[in-house]
Amino acid sequence: MTKTITDNELRISGFSVLVQTFGDVNAERFIALMNREPFDYTEWRRENLFAGETVDSLMDKARAMYADVYAPARD
Repeated sequence: MTKTITDNELRISGFSVLVQTFGDVNAERFIALMNREPFDYTEWRRENLFAGETVDSLMDKARAMYADVYAPARD
């Protein structure tokens, strides 16, 4: 279960991830880019995130990830 956090906590955490990933300058550039250009996350996700994927291929990946996380420890 995901803990609900405040908008401010989300902003701080999100920016922290951007800084860790991109560095200070590129994190600021990313924020500026997102603010000045129209961006439809739903459309982007449809076109990019799952491009070339099928329900079966996504299920295979989900099963593999589940097995990696929850596989019984082997000696």
